[in-house]
Amino acid sequence: MKRIALALLLSGMTLAIYAQRDIKVNFKGSKPNVVDFAKAAFVYLNADDDEPGDRPWRSVEEAIIRHSKGLPQLDDVTLIIDVKNGYIMFEQVFDEDEDYICRMEICYWNESDGKHKLIAFNNTESFAEGRPVFTETHGLDFYRYNNATKHMVSVNSPGFKVDYGLTYSMPRIGKNIEVTHWDYENGTNIKKTLKWNGRKFSF
Repeated sequence: MKRIALALLLSGMTLAIYAQRDIKVNFKGSKPNVVDFAKAAFVYLNADDDEPGDRPWRSVEEAIIRHSKGLPQLDDVTLIIDVKNGYIMFEQVFDEDEDYICRMEICYWNESDGKHKLIAFNNTESFAEGRPVFTETHGLDFYRYNNATKHMVSVNSPGFKVDYGLTYSMPRIGKNIEVTHWDYENGTNIKKTLKWNGRKFSF
């Protein structure tokens, strides 16, 4: 029951973020960073979702706020904010024996035209006993930010189709996405790399 309730909470993130197609990104300085993209998404997610109770993005938002204020994270939360490399990772352990973990990543790429940035929201990779739990909560969403308009809009996955039976690992260092196909019967997982060419990805 606990896991079903969690799945229902997590499933709202992808639906809500797609409901808003045009998001204003506020920032200080000459250009936005990965935290600015995350905060912009949270504003619209919260505005679009009037349901009471916890939501996963609110947990990420709270963790970022704690970080900005120099406060310690909650005991079950790990947060990595790497502004230089344009990467955020949020991880929360839901069971004391660490057999159920929710992981989210946000990162972006500068596009080769010099006019846009591609932002990825790797929503809700959930793991139990070291293996992913494949549910409707999986989601890898992409947005394209326009440097001139200062808005980001949702776009299809550039150059490939997201397979919800696979897991995706966003790059903190480098530009490519690691894809894992989990073979439970043989215990041999197959890893592939989606290579970034400045505008889209390909194997």
